[in-house]
Amino acid sequence: MTSDVRPQKLINKQITISCIVPVYNEQAIVSDFIHHLDEALAQLTHQFEIIVIDDGSQDQTANTVMQLCQTLKHVKLISFSRNFGKETALTAGLEHCTGEVAVLIDADFQHPINLIVTFLQKWSEGYDMVYGVRNNRANESCIKRSFARLFYHLMAKITKINIPSNAGDFRLLDRKVIDALNKIEERERYMKGLYAWVGFKSIAVPFDVQARAGGKSSWKFTRLTELAITGITSFSDVPLRMWGFIGFIISLIALIYAFYFILKTLIYGVDVPGFPSILVGIMFFGGVQLMSIGILGEYIARIFHEVKHRPKYIVEEKCGFGEDNNKPF
Repeated sequence: MTSDVRPQKLINKQITISCIVPVYNEQAIVSDFIHHLDEALAQLTHQFEIIVIDDGSQDQTANTVMQLCQTLKHVKLISFSRNFGKETALTAGLEHCTGEVAVLIDADFQHPINLIVTFLQKWSEGYDMVYGVRNNRANESCIKRSFARLFYHLMAKITKINIPSNAGDFRLLDRKVIDALNKIEERERYMKGLYAWVGFKSIAVPFDVQARAGGKSSWKFTRLTELAITGITSFSDVPLRMWGFIGFIISLIALIYAFYFILKTLIYGVDVPGFPSILVGIMFFGGVQLMSIGILGEYIARIFHEVKHRPKYIVEEKCGFGEDNNKPF
């Protein structure tokens, strides 16, 4: 699709939009959100779908969405057999969507629905990916903000891709971007990195994060740390090279010290051995070895998960797709 066709489709409401909404234990707010989203999309186009991916919720989220599928013709549900994670839920949505563009948005109202209009305007200007960037992270704890700054700074230094700071999953993707992402067969997925890796013409749109309409975020510090490790190991081999360099430096220091010890022994004779220094040396080198093995283990674990070729997710049930899951709206 050429950029001169895009504005015309937007003006005539001929564009087909897929909204992908991952949910997990959002029973209290998911119905209100989908109704708001359905009304907003109806103002923009005559053809759209809202694909809700229930990531193994423990409450009645899936049943609530299933009831909405009966009353709202544009709503579709993919329910996982268990919790596979948000990255996998987004992947499932992209694999099932049929629109010319896909809008990824959370169901907690923190992503402003009215910003979709701006996303579409930027898309009509020829951009293939339009992503939202937070104006600030004032609603987060100091530890989380510091961790995020450190992570993005580290990723910028050790990877060859440019992951924008404070950019999340709230974004619009053109069909060519969707198809490119669907070709990636990784199971351990870091979506923000994959968005940057596939490339294409992109632009940022700043927005203010709204307060959650209800419930609590499922993103605890441990899950964020695990996601950060996935991002680093998926897009950089610098940690492996770094520990190889550290090992070389330590070996060089040990060699220099060995020559020093030999010369000192030849000149001054043998000293009484110092047990504290030996103990410190053993503990230091043991710690270095264990850390290097741990980093190596992270990469091996990623390989282990990939070579098993298990499916990225298991669907327990679908609703709203009809007999042909690839049938357009």
